[in-house]
Amino acid sequence: MDEYELTQHYARWQQDLDLMAQLGVKTARYGIPWHRISPAPGQWDWSWADEPLSYLLELGIDPIVDLVHYGVPEWMDNAFLHPDFAQHMADFGARLAERFKGRIRWWTPLNEPRITAWNCGKVGWWPPCRRGWSGFATVLVAVCQGIIRTDEALRGVDPENVLVHVDASNLWLPPLPPDEPLLALTEFRRDIVFLALDLISRRVDDKHRLWPWLLRQGIPSAVLEWFLAHRMDLDIIGINLYPMLSQKQYVRTRSGRLRIGFPPGGSGMLEQIVKLYWERYQRPLMIAETAGRGRLSHRLNWLRDSVADMKSLREQGIPLVGYTWWPMFALISWAYRQGRDPLRNYVVQMGLWNLDPDTLERVHTPLVDVYRELVAGGAQAVGLLQRGFRG
Repeated sequence: MDEYELTQHYARWQQDLDLMAQLGVKTARYGIPWHRISPAPGQWDWSWADEPLSYLLELGIDPIVDLVHYGVPEWMDNAFLHPDFAQHMADFGARLAERFKGRIRWWTPLNEPRITAWNCGKVGWWPPCRRGWSGFATVLVAVCQGIIRTDEALRGVDPENVLVHVDASNLWLPPLPPDEPLLALTEFRRDIVFLALDLISRRVDDKHRLWPWLLRQGIPSAVLEWFLAHRMDLDIIGINLYPMLSQKQYVRTRSGRLRIGFPPGGSGMLEQIVKLYWERYQRPLMIAETAGRGRLSHRLNWLRDSVADMKSLREQGIPLVGYTWWPMFALISWAYRQGRDPLRNYVVQMGLWNLDPDTLERVHTPLVDVYRELVAGGAQAVGLLQRGFRG
């Protein structure tokens, strides 16, 4: 499924970017649909990249360009497990970076490698539709190799390109009941959260807790050693988190069934998650995605709570350098891909603007005004870093 198509962004992109400019932001994440740029092997149609990216620059907004946001071109059999996936991804990134050399320096090679591996390799929802932990590990390793090859290609075009590596976060709470098997399972899932970033930053060696697990999933030691020889610096780590999704907890019911609960996050959740990344990586961080869902009051509360957490972190000296409310307007639920209902039934109101479920018109909400005020408030709104950071 193509969110740009379903929300009519392909037809309304200029109007949507004008709305973005109304927020007063100077930097914004923006995805480029690889499948439209390269409709067939060796064929390139750059109109969708050239027009919106150039317009963003005219508006005074520096894009952080997402090269891969889940999907690959349909001609790439087996998707992320295509034997030349990494080379194709790197080629796409290098060609686009060359077109905007000196004008765009911010790049995200691939959004959420862990979620990509989960949906493509663990639960089989997306191509190549593998299942099980071995499928997860296989897809994750392939995706991370593509990220590293693309990093190298982007730096080859311009050594001053800044790479923002974005992944989904989870805060795994202590299990209920806190027995030894569930505690061990919770620790395993905490390790999995960081595996993609650990791989691309050369942290997965034979002392890493997941090294033997990766070998058991069928990943050859030579492949893991390849990562150790291709370390990439983490310029900026982008953290995706949502109050309704990011906290998880194993719960064993009275009947003995094991389920995963999603306790809602509130004030303080963002601060807890960011500190986990800071303690582990000691690199500049940004909130690359966050949003509330549903009623305006819920979204407004989360906006205020999350920005308050951000301010606290910056005042503690943690280099949290950016914040993105994602999505800008409502999105179409992933359930639409398997669903049979009309599109209007899958519109999820998570944005600063709402979408009218029938017309898909962008509808102004009070969130727009609050967000604009936060942007205009600068350091007073989001906090001033209290000490310098040396990367």
